[in-house]
Amino acid sequence: MDRILGKSRAGGEGEGAHWLTVSDLMAGLMMVFLFIAIALMRNAFIERDKIKEIAVAYQENQVAIYEALVDEFENDLKRWNAEVNRETLAFEFKSPDVLFGMGETRIRQRFKQILSDFFPRYLSILKEYKDSIDEIRIEGHTSSIWNNNTTATEAYFLNMSLSQGRTQSVLKYVYDLPEIVEDKPWVKRHFAAVGFSSSRPVLGENGLEDREASRRVTFRVITNAETQIRKIIEES
Repeated sequence: MDRILGKSRAGGEGEGAHWLTVSDLMAGLMMVFLFIAIALMRNAFIERDKIKEIAVAYQENQVAIYEALVDEFENDLKRWNAEVNRETLAFEFKSPDVLFGMGETRIRQRFKQILSDFFPRYLSILKEYKDSIDEIRIEGHTSSIWNNNTTATEAYFLNMSLSQGRTQSVLKYVYDLPEIVEDKPWVKRHFAAVGFSSSRPVLGENGLEDREASRRVTFRVITNAETQIRKIIEES
C-alpha cells in the first residue's frame, strides 16, 4: 500500500499522506486531460481552417466561372433568350417555342444551331476549371399541365418522361458534335441528363406558375466543394 499511496513528506503514514498523494494523482490526470483537450481543439481548428479554405475557393471559383461565362456569351444571351444565374451557375435557355415542339423530345432546328455554337465554347470554359467541377447537369423543366384529360399526378409523371427525354436528346446532340471529339471522355464522365418535370416551376409576380417560363432547359455546373468538405469530415 505504501507503494500506491506513498508516505507523507514528513515520513508519517497518516490520513494526510493518503490524500496528498491522491491530490497529486488528480492534478496529473487533469494535466493529461488538458493536453488531450488542447490536441482535440487544435485538430478542430485545423479542420475548420481547411473547410474555410475550401469555402473561400468555392466562392472564388463560382465567381470566376460566372464571369467567364458572361464574358464569353454576353453578346449571345439576348438573341438566344438565355441567362446565366450567378448563384447556381445555371445557363438557362428560356424560349420553349425554339427548343422543342409541344410534347416532343426532338430538338428543333433553331435550337440545334444554338447548341452547335454554344456547347464547344461552353465546354472550353469549363475545362479551365475542371479540377473544381464535380458534374454538369443538363436539366429539363416543364409546366405542370399536360392536357385536360389528365390528373395532376398523371401530368407530373408524363412531364417527367418528357423532360428526361428532352435532356437526353440535348446531351446526345452535343456529344456528337465534331468539335468536341477529343473531349468526349470528359463529357461522358461529367455530364448528366436530368428531367425535373414540373417540380421547379417559374412563378410570376402574383405567385402563380408562369407556364411559358417554366418550360426551359439549363446547363448547370456543380462544383466539388461539398465532396471535399465531406472527405475532410470523414478523415477526421
